[in-house]
Amino acid sequence: MSELQFRDPKLARSMAATLDRLVRETGRKIAVMHVCGSHEQAIAKYGLRSLFPKSLEVIMGPGCPVCVTDVPEVDESVLIAAQGARIATFGDMLKVPGSVKSLADAQASGAKIDIVYSPQQAVEIARSTKEEVVLFATGFETTAVATAAVILDNPPPNFSVLSVHKYIPPVMEIIAEMPESRIEGFLAAGHAATITGSAVFEPFVERHKIPVVIAGFEPNDIMAGLVELVELIRAKTPHVVNMFPRCVTLEGNLAAQKQLWRVFRPMGGRWRGIAHVPNGNLRLRDEFAHLDARKRFPIDLTSLWDYAPPALAGQCICGDIMAGIRNPNDCRLFNRECVPENPVGACMVSNEGTCKIWHLYGGVPDLEASA
Repeated sequence: MSELQFRDPKLARSMAATLDRLVRETGRKIAVMHVCGSHEQAIAKYGLRSLFPKSLEVIMGPGCPVCVTDVPEVDESVLIAAQGARIATFGDMLKVPGSVKSLADAQASGAKIDIVYSPQQAVEIARSTKEEVVLFATGFETTAVATAAVILDNPPPNFSVLSVHKYIPPVMEIIAEMPESRIEGFLAAGHAATITGSAVFEPFVERHKIPVVIAGFEPNDIMAGLVELVELIRAKTPHVVNMFPRCVTLEGNLAAQKQLWRVFRPMGGRWRGIAHVPNGNLRLRDEFAHLDARKRFPIDLTSLWDYAPPALAGQCICGDIMAGIRNPNDCRLFNRECVPENPVGACMVSNEGTCKIWHLYGGVPDLEASA
């Protein structure tokens, strides 16, 4: 398939007609979920929801690593910065609220915060200074592999990692088991599956009898993935289907997996606004304790607990949005008190957050009302 065909409007309309027919054949409403901010960006940017049947709801789940970084994890980075260390992190993390401060607030108070675009850049900063440099490491499997690579590459002694990396498959289990969940199928992220392989989803499908389709990020990748997913739902045949074979294989990138699991171990932890996710967090193994910022710096989170959170924070429904129970339009703060310049919730901070994406591109277009 040529690059043009990935965005060919005629092909997209043809797949939209097929999607509409499949949904009508089920005779009911269908709700599916993708767990990737890049999928939501493409859906919103290219107006794909205008092509979806009205009876098909395509929901963004917890596919934004910045959004699910929990409040105490942000607090840890703020407290380490207050001890004089330089925090290196991705730009999306700056405004994510902690219980009292964000990293942007800490920076305004004199903390040293470096914006980096890769873990390797954080190592380079450490090599250029005698100061302690802490990589506040966020992201799912793809980014965690890059963090593992720099840890295995003999970083300087003044470098350490505060890992808040997350692992997607376990949170899919949580969503599938939520009593209020309406999700009948998952569209999985092609870049993460490039690392893990498609086989990682087989146990999930076997347990929950819910199909998983792996899709790429071009508009017609997503349309083709949804057609396949709805067909599996219609036929009541829960399988894992790889619709991104140009990048994803059954076994995945074995070398990357070897690095990932040599450096990290999965452990349970809370994802902001959602729940405690067993094996959902990635933490450094004991043999890399000398590079673990949690072991290198004293972190007393109780020193922040006497402060009240911002008044509006309790009204934020980011957790329900990321769980697919509600959408940004259901939040009374959305595009009012909560905007990218002054975010109340984490979903409005990141370019991969549902609220930020809907703010930029719109959410579900009502073409009939605008006609």
